Amino acid sequence: MISTDHFHPMLVHFPIALVALGFIAELASLFIKKEVCFYKIGFYLLIVGTLSAVITGLSGLLFTGDMSGSAGEMKETHELFAWITVGLLVVTSVLKVILQIQKDANAGLKWVSFVLYAMAAISVSITGFFGGTLVYNYMMPL
Repeated sequence: MISTDHFHPMLVHFPIALVALGFIAELASLFIKKEVCFYKIGFYLLIVGTLSAVITGLSGLLFTGDMSGSAGEMKETHELFAWITVGLLVVTSVLKVILQIQKDANAGLKWVSFVLYAMAAISVSITGFFGGTLVYNYMMPL
């Protein structure tokens, strides 16, 4: 029988990598305006990263055990940042889809989505930091 304890640890790396690389591509699209591919790469990585973050968040919610003491507090902080990340990614994805549908790019909406994407990249990094702290400092499998 397959143990479900390992689902969350197997999935956590996908949103971290996808969102971080997607934001780097988005950032590159600001400086290299002649290449449209960076913006598209950032968009597609955002969409896939959002889906992977939702799935990873649900796997953490459904398949991880309870923790007490300082490990429990660390897990709560980790979960808080995880749901902040998911919320930021969902809102950013919706804005980016709206921008894709509307061919005339709304400059204000573009910058709002860029800032939210940056916040999501920072938030997913913080989430990963707290998750890593749980694993390595408290020897708790997520």
